[in-house]
Amino acid sequence: MRARSALFDVYGGHLRERGGAATIAALVRLLEPLGFAAPAVRTAVSRTVRQGWLQPTRLPDGPGYAMTPRGERRLDEAAARIYRTRPSNWDGRWHVVVLEETPGRDSRDHLASELQLLGYGALGPVTWIAPRPSPELADLLSAEEVPARTFHGSHEGPDVELAAKAWDLAELGRDYAAFVAHWKPQVSVVDATDDAAAFAASQQLLHAWRKFLFRDPGLPAELLPLDWPGHAAASFFDEQTLRLAPGTSRFVDECLRPVRNVSTA
Repeated sequence: MRARSALFDVYGGHLRERGGAATIAALVRLLEPLGFAAPAVRTAVSRTVRQGWLQPTRLPDGPGYAMTPRGERRLDEAAARIYRTRPSNWDGRWHVVVLEETPGRDSRDHLASELQLLGYGALGPVTWIAPRPSPELADLLSAEEVPARTFHGSHEGPDVELAAKAWDLAELGRDYAAFVAHWKPQVSVVDATDDAAAFAASQQLLHAWRKFLFRDPGLPAELLPLDWPGHAAASFFDEQTLRLAPGTSRFVDECLRPVRNVSTA
């Protein structure tokens, strides 16, 4: 886990519902159980500001940082997929993105990574599909300065075969099973009454789970293999997140509480 990724997880999982901002001192306290020292946190904050995800703000406790509107959209989109709060129904149509030109190699690799994060799978060098449109797509194409055509369309053929072409579901399923096998013995033994330990474990689990956002578009059930391992993995993630939530919440609230200097006469 890198400090920048940990920042995103903290803002998305905890600060978004607590006003969306925090001081550097609070961020340092929050990331300490994850092994990050103050200099690493400050560097990550500065880098995230330069990239347009965070912006300086004034808080009652002093200078702080809040997510930009762009950052909030990314957090909301990620949260909807992490916790699967979107409607699961599907109207049978794909959202299709056709690039009007092929970007250069560096731009192409970055664009491909970002499109995958938004839930799109590649059918070819310039054609991408998703089961539903991403609200971040227009911002991404504009930022990358890549002209594209987008539309909804139905596939004249088995949609299961189309999904299997755009995403490697067999490998994804194996990795979901490996996720549970790896994390279950580690997280299940964490003492949920130890607030700092609960927070650290929940963030480590979230970080590992969030990696699937780059690979799993959230396909409707009718397009997934039978006994899809992703269902068991999601249940495990939800159960442990819920178990660790009380201690995690107490730890976050304590870290955000202003630290008052006490002078002695």
